[in-house]
Amino acid sequence: MDIEHFIARWTAGAGGQERANYALFLSELCSVIGVPSPEPADHETELNAYVFERAVTFREPDGSTARGRIDLYKRGCFVLEAKQSRLKGGRKELIPAQGVLLPDAPVAASPRGRGGTGRSWDIMMQNARRQAEDYAKALPPSEGWPPFLIVCDVGNFLEFYADFSGQGKNYAQFPDRQGFRVAVADLRSPNVRDRLKLIWTDPHSLDPTKRSAKVTRDIAARLAAVSKFLEERRAVDGRAIHAPEQIALFLMRCLFTMFAEDVELIPRDSFKTILARCKDNPDLFPRLVGQLWEAMDTGGFAYAIEATVRRFNGYLFKDRMVLPLPKEEIGELLEAAKANWREVEPAIFGTLLEQALDPAERRKLGAHYTPRVYVERLVVATIMEPLREEWDHVRATAERLNAAGNGKGALAEVQKFHARLCEMRVMDPACGTGNFLYVAMEMMKRLEGDVLEAVADLGGQEALTLEGHTIDPHQFLGLEVNPRASAIAELVVWIGFLQWHFRTKGGAPAEPILKDFRTIKAMDAVVAHDGRDLVLDGSGKPETRTDADGNRVEVYSYRNPRRPAWPEADYIVGNPPFVGGKDIRGRMGEGYARALWDAHPHINESADFVMYWWDRAAELLTRKGSRLRRFGFVTTNSITQEFSRRVMAARLKAKKPISLLMAIPDHPWTKATKDAAAVRIAMTVAAAGTHEGALREVTREAELGSDTPVVELAERAGTINPDLTVGADVTGTPPVTGQRLPLLAGREAPRLGFHRDAC
Repeated sequence: MDIEHFIARWTAGAGGQERANYALFLSELCSVIGVPSPEPADHETELNAYVFERAVTFREPDGSTARGRIDLYKRGCFVLEAKQSRLKGGRKELIPAQGVLLPDAPVAASPRGRGGTGRSWDIMMQNARRQAEDYAKALPPSEGWPPFLIVCDVGNFLEFYADFSGQGKNYAQFPDRQGFRVAVADLRSPNVRDRLKLIWTDPHSLDPTKRSAKVTRDIAARLAAVSKFLEERRAVDGRAIHAPEQIALFLMRCLFTMFAEDVELIPRDSFKTILARCKDNPDLFPRLVGQLWEAMDTGGFAYAIEATVRRFNGYLFKDRMVLPLPKEEIGELLEAAKANWREVEPAIFGTLLEQALDPAERRKLGAHYTPRVYVERLVVATIMEPLREEWDHVRATAERLNAAGNGKGALAEVQKFHARLCEMRVMDPACGTGNFLYVAMEMMKRLEGDVLEAVADLGGQEALTLEGHTIDPHQFLGLEVNPRASAIAELVVWIGFLQWHFRTKGGAPAEPILKDFRTIKAMDAVVAHDGRDLVLDGSGKPETRTDADGNRVEVYSYRNPRRPAWPEADYIVGNPPFVGGKDIRGRMGEGYARALWDAHPHINESADFVMYWWDRAAELLTRKGSRLRRFGFVTTNSITQEFSRRVMAARLKAKKPISLLMAIPDHPWTKATKDAAAVRIAMTVAAAGTHEGALREVTREAELGSDTPVVELAERAGTINPDLTVGADVTGTPPVTGQRLPLLAGREAPRLGFHRDAC
């Protein structure tokens, strides 16, 4: 069908009943975007993969069932719910059709002039979205969660929400708040039509992580070549010319500058121009790049690019050291700069950068990292499920107030929730290079988009325009013992935040661009001490021992070992080191192991290293006055074995108990390669009090070597036991009767201990 004819046909009339028009509208839309129309329905529901009026069964908590019909369904692609408003007096007016659409709500012109739409129209679309979510939930488990929900105002708009994780827990505006709503007139754009065609035919190709993963790997490989050259430079006496920390910070400044030019925080292509010039004359490299970084630190005129630049300040450009490079390595930086830095995936970028900078890790560059979808699984269960549940309650309250004529009260409810959202704190106490923090921030920013849309729908000023009143990096806290990794983590969070800002806001943020929040600290999360001393033998010589790699190392003793304080947070999520209990002494050293055990006398020495993080978070959940709501950790899948299990059991059965809200006993973690299988892990999410939880067990795995692996889960509800089962608890651990936890004793069964995954 001709696009202009389609637009004119559907925008010229006054509208009508949804049930009469939606099938015709959607069939003609299919013609416009170049996809087949829906097929005739079969009497056997399971055969109806692409049909109008797809039947589903709702299962209520009391065991009763009800039937419903999806307006348009395409298996593996989307659930579409259609409504129709009509024009009357120059603005949209509701026509009750399916569901509760609050027909008595007052109709008012949109404060944003959205095509004449009003608040009742927004309520209609919000209800339609909830219906679409309910229909998706009612689909048979064998069909899985569709990646898209589509809400259609027949003849006027389509709204798109995506969740590529296959969990159905976090459908968010797609691609973002600026572009999720498509008007019929927008179909004139070939890019819009192409996007809709992919939603119909290949929706997962729109998953931004697929495209960005390859871009990110290519960049990391080039940075690795430069890092290797700098590490191998030697003085006359054979010593390294550059310290590893100098190399890391230098390359981090380089890559942030590449990002800055692609989002036009500095003039587009200006850094590439410098690199191209210096490739022909390497002697210019330290002077030109150094002068640019000096201007970026303070703001002002940069002679190197002959332009005024913004003030970045923060922490990154306070040290402006530029390491000299020859032509070949400058060429590697130039090729890295040519990548589209808007598409770099922060969720894996930090890991790959750490591998690029670490000689021991470099040989497995790009082969050993955690796919984003796995990180999302834990972040959704720990953070997004409770936040979205709270948002659903706030939204329902606001709608009731608005329908009763109390628009001011409705707006206040939504604004209060947004204010709480902007003060939430998320902490990863073993943050590595920051992938959990970044994914949590991005998901919370997507939720913020929904909230700000509701603020605007209710006639309020968009809070995002107010400096400091938005979700930003100051809310994401990290502890990381490796100083290089902690610096990368801070960079990852800032790049992710600025990517999101430019996708949704467009203009540059307020200066300084990089705030020096210092929310990610280079420190040990489980052992604090007042210093360490060499242990001397009887002759006064340092004692040595053989470490896990066969090297002789000196032995230290730690003065006054104790548990360090953790910053307060609403949610704790992360992936502590994978070291088996029997390997702690060999991997961490005799002195550190003894300090760890002295600081945690209530934990048996045979428990896995990760359990020291798990136990501390569990204690914080029940501490008086704690703001912590939930924690979620990735652990070794041996968490169900005796001594690690006892740590959980003591907390689950304490006088002030906690409960497991979600558990996956056995799940792949890192990418599988031809040389190594995927590391296997467990996931647990906990909250204070006594609650039932969801036990999820893997039923199918596929494409584990790809950036988008498939891991399907089956879920059972009930009280989750310390051995991560549902049903009778046969672990036999007695309840704790007091606040002090017992010393757990015994011998550990042999099992595999893991090095820490760089993710």
